[in-house]
Amino acid sequence: MIILFDLDGTLIDSTEAILESFHHSFVIHRHQSPPDDAITRLIGHPLDEMYRELGVDDAEVWDFVSTYKTHYRHIFKEKTVLLHNAVAAVHLAHRHARLGVVTTKTGRYSRELLEHFQIMHYFELLIGREDVVHPKPHAEPIEKAVAYFTCRKDRCWMIGDTRLDLEAARNANVHGVGVLSGYDNKKQLLTYFDVIKNDALEAVKYIVKK
Repeated sequence: MIILFDLDGTLIDSTEAILESFHHSFVIHRHQSPPDDAITRLIGHPLDEMYRELGVDDAEVWDFVSTYKTHYRHIFKEKTVLLHNAVAAVHLAHRHARLGVVTTKTGRYSRELLEHFQIMHYFELLIGREDVVHPKPHAEPIEKAVAYFTCRKDRCWMIGDTRLDLEAARNANVHGVGVLSGYDNKKQLLTYFDVIKNDALEAVKYIVKK
């Protein structure tokens, strides 16, 4: 069995670091900073797409992304926390399956965070934004994980907190379990799969009983 985890909103909460880095970039580039909820509703999308949705012109998007990343790398460890039951979820999953992380976050930062929290060694694979051409909700990140593990798709599960995660799972034809520990609500998650749990531990418990 293979269990793939999203990161933000599924295992970690880096909202504070994300918001601070977004606001910093808008200040540096002398743009009106958007409200927090306008940013948080986009978490899970690639940074360049988030900035475009927030009204930044194409010509400036990558300057904003660069400024964001420069600030983020100075604060991301101290301003990110593990979600409740995240470690227990990883421990339980590791006893029953091979594990991977599939995220639109930069792979370098994702790996450093998981090492910081001392759980990276449980994961055989981490696929970040720079590892694919087409991020979630495209099937490519999950298809790449399936190819790495050489697993049957009916033995592969994706756990995530947003429609991007579950749509990617559906597009890749693997099982999906939504969790309510992150950014999308139950009604939104039910758009793609009908199994929705409160957090990653509940999701893993459901999966290992199947």
